[in-house]
Amino acid sequence: MDYYNSHESEPHVTDQSYQFPKFFVTAPTPCPYMEGREERKVFTDLAGADASELNEALGRVGFRRSQSVAYRPACEGCSACISVRVLAQDFKMTRSMRRCWQKNKDLKVIPCDAYATDDQYQILKAYLESRHERGGMANMDEFEYAEMVESSPVASSLIEYRESPEDDDLLMPGKLVATAFTDILSDGLSMVYSFFDPENKRDSLGTFMILDHILRTRKTGLRYVYLGYWVQGSSKMSYKARFQPQERLGSRGWKLFTS
Repeated sequence: MDYYNSHESEPHVTDQSYQFPKFFVTAPTPCPYMEGREERKVFTDLAGADASELNEALGRVGFRRSQSVAYRPACEGCSACISVRVLAQDFKMTRSMRRCWQKNKDLKVIPCDAYATDDQYQILKAYLESRHERGGMANMDEFEYAEMVESSPVASSLIEYRESPEDDDLLMPGKLVATAFTDILSDGLSMVYSFFDPENKRDSLGTFMILDHILRTRKTGLRYVYLGYWVQGSSKMSYKARFQPQERLGSRGWKLFTS
């Protein structure tokens, strides 16, 4: 990641093995969510034995993971990006969510080893071209995708969502329609990145994946599903507000939000 300005925190050892990370700031680039605005990010590397611990600590103060870095927005004069997390134990589906669940519950939900496949990459490429052509991942090639999937520095999982084979052959995996990369945290699940086939005729695959993660989190007795940033004023991110109750991170910490 290119950057034009960086700073190194004064070395501060909290114990005999952990040193405060170095943070950097990216150069301004066009914002993919707000027309006419620029974005900057503050980020740090996730590496070494403390990577999972650092990822969790930063996640609770609004950072997100992308490959081997943790980042959060650091935009001048804009605070539209707000971290959100769903309270899994208290979550209730709306009527439209129940319809989505019923229509898609026949999908096979398959936790997989962290291994990139061509099927996954082709769906990702089509998804990015359809939904996020201005995003930071828009030009990702298959080698970069493989690096993202197979080189996670923290505890994470890869989940595939597949249709049943048309000929009912149990040895066939079925058509891949969606994939989710998820970090496994001590208090829940963090949906790092999920994508689906934009040409598939099923309704609301993105919603279905979030519902699946909420129910998985509930079954394990954990508290939260971290959805990343809800961007006020962005139609692309408005869907995240529908998953309630949720907490949003502000200047005074996480605060319960219900509409």
